[in-house]
Amino acid sequence: MATPNRSRANRYARRRRKRVAAADNDLTDLQWDRLRSLWAGCAYCGAEDAALQKDCVLAISRGGRYTVTNVVPCCRSCNAGKCNAEVTGWMRRKKLDEKRFLLRYAEIRALLADEDI
Repeated sequence: MATPNRSRANRYARRRRKRVAAADNDLTDLQWDRLRSLWAGCAYCGAEDAALQKDCVLAISRGGRYTVTNVVPCCRSCNAGKCNAEVTGWMRRKKLDEKRFLLRYAEIRALLADEDI
C-alpha cells in the first residue's frame, strides 16, 4: 500500500482546492477572453508578449474568488511573485505603477459592468 504524500506543498494544494471548491467561482471563458483583451497584457507589469495567467486581485486564501471583478490577467513572473500578497503592498515593494493599475482596474470594472457580460 502506498504511503500518502504529506509534503508541505501537497498539504497546501489540498487546502487550496477545498477553498476554491467552497467559493462561488463564476468566471466564464467569455469573461476571461474579454478581460485579456481589455488589459492587453499583464495587469501588473504591462508585459504584452508573455503568456497570461488568471490572478485573483484578492487572493483565494484571503477570501477572494474567481469572478470577473476579482481576476486580472498577469504574466507568470508577476503571478508567482505576488502569491497571496495584498496587491497594492506587493506593487509598492516591486516598484510597479500602483496608481496606473488601480485606475485601469476601476475603468475595466466599469466597462464590464456596462457590458453586463
